[in-house]
Amino acid sequence: MGTPTDAESVLLRYRRRAIGPTEVEQVRATIAAHWGRGRTAIARQLCAQWGWWQANGKLKVLACRDLLLRLEERGLVRLPPRGAGRRGASQHSLANYALPIYPWPLAAADLDTLVLRVITAEERLGWRILVDRFHYLGDKPIVGEHLLYAAYVEEQVVACVAWASAALRCAARDRYVGWDEPTKQQRLHLVVDNVRFLVLPWVRVKCLASKVLGANLRRLAGDWRHVWGHEVYLAESFVDRARFAGTCYRASNWRYVGESSGQAKRGNRYLRHGQPKAVYLYPLHRRWRQELTAPRC
Repeated sequence: MGTPTDAESVLLRYRRRAIGPTEVEQVRATIAAHWGRGRTAIARQLCAQWGWWQANGKLKVLACRDLLLRLEERGLVRLPPRGAGRRGASQHSLANYALPIYPWPLAAADLDTLVLRVITAEERLGWRILVDRFHYLGDKPIVGEHLLYAAYVEEQVVACVAWASAALRCAARDRYVGWDEPTKQQRLHLVVDNVRFLVLPWVRVKCLASKVLGANLRRLAGDWRHVWGHEVYLAESFVDRARFAGTCYRASNWRYVGESSGQAKRGNRYLRHGQPKAVYLYPLHRRWRQELTAPRC
């Protein structure tokens, strides 16, 4: 995708990309040409035109859909209705679905039976229902690279975990890594963010949370390489101290490095909410710092 050279022509900056009048006209033309096929088809067409590819060779469709929403919010484009182009697609919210499992109280279990794995496409709806119902942040679309996991003990699902692309801004992390801004922009994709961690509320097994985290960290880099085609060297997590003490992270040898700024990203803006979170980091490779800070050839 072309980049506007005149700063005054930039209408929107999205993931460090400048969107100007030329790009907006491209978007409008693509929407008009594929209106009846729906938003996902429009996003696919734009990705192909702009060369928006992930490291694993797939188009960045989710990121492009998010960009389309940002453009619509600013009144620059008009998108077809949600669900257009899909036959018989359900419009029910997740709250209307029944739980995919029966809540069975679990206070003691053999942790040697713990199994943690990446969920399948068929399991995704059930995973989302559990997270939406029982995680305080609910289920929200994850844009870009991500992995979803489920943990089982004695063949019963006990936890849901999600990892995604790292936060764009985190001063405590950047200082600890030793990043300047240009290096961070080159290497940020090598960091992953623990965006959801849910132990189901009816499960009260001692030490389970740290065991699940430990099992996940041991396989995370390999899974990420397999699915997304590149290495990751550092994991991050933001813990809301008003709700959690971060005990399972400390027990899993994560490193507390400071607090977040108390801001949250909304579209392309950062809004201050005044609730800083504790920032924890976990190296996934013994040479993590060298890999994240070495000059790029």
